[in-house]
Amino acid sequence: MENDWNKAIGSLSQINVFSNPNNEPVTISGEADDLRCIGVGTDAAVFQYLSAPAYAFKLYAKDKVHKVKVEANVYRILGDSPFFSTCFASSDEYLVLSYEKGKTLFDCILQGIHIPEQVVNEVEAARDYVRMKGLNPRDIHLKNILLQNGRIKIIDVSEYTQTGNDCRWEHLKKGYEQYYHLIDGNSVPFWLVETIRKWYNLRGKNTSYEEFTKNILKLLYKK
Repeated sequence: MENDWNKAIGSLSQINVFSNPNNEPVTISGEADDLRCIGVGTDAAVFQYLSAPAYAFKLYAKDKVHKVKVEANVYRILGDSPFFSTCFASSDEYLVLSYEKGKTLFDCILQGIHIPEQVVNEVEAARDYVRMKGLNPRDIHLKNILLQNGRIKIIDVSEYTQTGNDCRWEHLKKGYEQYYHLIDGNSVPFWLVETIRKWYNLRGKNTSYEEFTKNILKLLYKK
């Protein structure tokens, strides 16, 4: 089974990924019958090759390919950990990762799937592990965390060599502690989750968590 991912190279060459401004998800051009898109981010799209379903291929946008080596090196430093995917190989444009089953926390909120407190605790443990390895756990958000039978898997480590704290996880944790009980078990409309995501990405650097949540509550309770 080793190196089965090589079979996907021809199909991957038929796909092009393009980044978009304002931190919006990438655009995908082209298609291949034996590839299934399983996720999109702001820098890359992830595909599962149906003839080798144990692997996922993170294909970067043309102007973001410099991040491939960076992320591959982060996976090398992280080593074998239950909190993260396994990186088997990399090329100039993509990473070969272990395919991870489960739903993202973003999808859990859309579908009303319960997110247990254990998830928060495990993300904290994962962040401690990253710091122990000399890296910086950044860019941890709803689309980067998978729920697997009550446990977590973080599926994007591309920013762990950057400095500073983007506060994404801290804000999500506060939101979970303060407001999650209001939506637990209920499906949240996609338009609402997307509106909150876009507002968060476009907020000013001087906008505090308290100010941001106040604006969201105004939206929710506007008559």
